[in-house]
Amino acid sequence: MNGDFVFTTKSRIILSTFNDETLLAADFLSHLVANPTGFKTKVAEGKKPESGSVFMMLDTAIKDKEGYVLTITPKKIIIKAKSAPGLFYAVQTIRQLMPVDVEKPFVVEGFRLAVPACEIKDAPRFAYRGMHLDVCRHFFPPGDVKRYIDMIALHKMNTFHWHLTDDQGWRIEIKKYPRLTEVGAFRKETLVGHDGKQPFVYDGKPYGGFYTQDEIRDIVAYAKSKFVTIIPEIEMPGHALAALAAYPALSCTGGPFDVYTRWGVVDDVYCAGKEETFNFLEDVLTEVIGLFPGKYIHIGGDECPKTRWEKCPLCQKRIKAEGLKDEQELQSYFIRRIEKFLNSKGRKIIGWDEILEGGLAPEAAVMSWRGTDGGIAAAQQKHDVIMTPGEYVYLDHYQCEPADQPLAIGGYLPLERVYSYNPMPSELKSEEQKYILGIQGNVWTEYIGTRDYLDYMTYPRMIAIAETGWTQDRLKDFDDFLARFEASGKRYDVMGINYFKGEYRDTRAVR
Repeated sequence: MNGDFVFTTKSRIILSTFNDETLLAADFLSHLVANPTGFKTKVAEGKKPESGSVFMMLDTAIKDKEGYVLTITPKKIIIKAKSAPGLFYAVQTIRQLMPVDVEKPFVVEGFRLAVPACEIKDAPRFAYRGMHLDVCRHFFPPGDVKRYIDMIALHKMNTFHWHLTDDQGWRIEIKKYPRLTEVGAFRKETLVGHDGKQPFVYDGKPYGGFYTQDEIRDIVAYAKSKFVTIIPEIEMPGHALAALAAYPALSCTGGPFDVYTRWGVVDDVYCAGKEETFNFLEDVLTEVIGLFPGKYIHIGGDECPKTRWEKCPLCQKRIKAEGLKDEQELQSYFIRRIEKFLNSKGRKIIGWDEILEGGLAPEAAVMSWRGTDGGIAAAQQKHDVIMTPGEYVYLDHYQCEPADQPLAIGGYLPLERVYSYNPMPSELKSEEQKYILGIQGNVWTEYIGTRDYLDYMTYPRMIAIAETGWTQDRLKDFDDFLARFEASGKRYDVMGINYFKGEYRDTRAVR
């Protein structure tokens, strides 16, 4: 198909189904056109395409919920999709076909906004396509979080996993427990250098921050406008030192505690033998549910030492009273009890793959991070799974030789290795494969303290994860990906994204 469609002052965006959701896709395109041209494309309701305009319609004949058909001719653009998200993803494709100047937030003199004629039929491979961000080790203000969501949306991902509580900081306002942010959101100083090297040196500077409930509501609404669902993570029973610094009675020993100034795993965790612990967590989760409308709440469940439970009379009493075998089953009891509460509120839990230990909660979904074995085991038990193995999608790892790189946690994860990952384990039978919901990239921020460094570690590796979540494995080609990224990198330059520009190939694989 030859020629271009050119947006003009007379162009319109016509919606055959006019509602709040379809309007989001249309408004996004309208604002995109306005960036460089200075004119806003009017959005209207209508039942048929018009010359010089964009026509969007919902089409029940399209099978995939997020699938779309995009037809661009010199006279008109027609978008057909099963749902409003499909319309939105078609708009993102149009965006990627546009000149990079559409990303400039100001009028470009004499700009001609043209899109090449083509026809694209597209649909995602996986229903779950997500990115994670840890704001506990280092805090990122609301504007940076929205910018992160923007990049998730641009690459047709649909989930933002927001890690909000940990040993080094509690980042979400809870009205009933104000000390969580008064005390738990701030640490007195932060480790300088790598946590694996002694002697430890600290910067002596107080550090912290948190999101008010109003800020969270605003971010949730912003994400919704980009068809991104936010999954909040409230860590339990481990990674809880910031909460225990605020409310030490929830521990086994009674404290006192300080918000952690180093990284790693801490022995002090929530006491599983005290009813006060569960009352507290139910109160916290009730407020969390009120802020986040998605069906999933992530409860962590990872890296919980049992040292305190082994010596705690109340935890040992709980083990005996509940007929549990050991502390592993006590953790399972803890998770199952929280799941029962969240289920009663119409929500489901997700946990890291440690929640398999001692027995899975009945309806829990599993994030498989310690390799793929946990995800395989959960799928075989007919539990939903998100594949997020550290060796492929942990973006806090070095992406090239570390000698001339900023400090990172360790490891080696070049772009080519990220792109090579296939989230569907070959070990699963066909009837078990349906439990693999999709893929997620994780960004832990022990050593990532600025927006520029977050960009540097995230992009373009996140883009490889997005393509893996969207594209059938047989259609992936790394050389083709690199060629396309060379063009799209110019878009990120205009957007001010400080992406990594070094060696993208896995150089260790050929040694």
